[in-house]
Amino acid sequence: MNLLLDSHALIWFLEDDPRLSPPARAAIGEPANHRFVSDATAWEMGIKHALGKLDLPLPYEDLFPGRLEELGFHMLPIMHVHLYQTIRLPRHHGDPFDRLIIAQAQVEGMTLVSCDPHFPAYGVPILW
Repeated sequence: MNLLLDSHALIWFLEDDPRLSPPARAAIGEPANHRFVSDATAWEMGIKHALGKLDLPLPYEDLFPGRLEELGFHMLPIMHVHLYQTIRLPRHHGDPFDRLIIAQAQVEGMTLVSCDPHFPAYGVPILW
């Protein structure tokens, strides 16, 4: 299964936070699954960290992409096909970073790992 992690799922996995659901934790930890983090998520987390709104488990420059790649995660680049899909999405949710990872999951046939209550309205597979 190809998993695309939302920012909170990534942080909670890395910090072994109990807020990450057991099914999500098991799927992320399953070696047969391919785990992806969007460049949009890295961008969002970098902005929030720089503004003092988000603590990271490691310094940003160590986490992206170095430590994530060491842990077997793949970075998903933002491509024009993802941007095009983003503008075609209905307006269920206004967050541009969330809309972009929803579009990426749709285009790439991935399952989103997220507890965001807005995501199911887009019909993309969700794991939580």
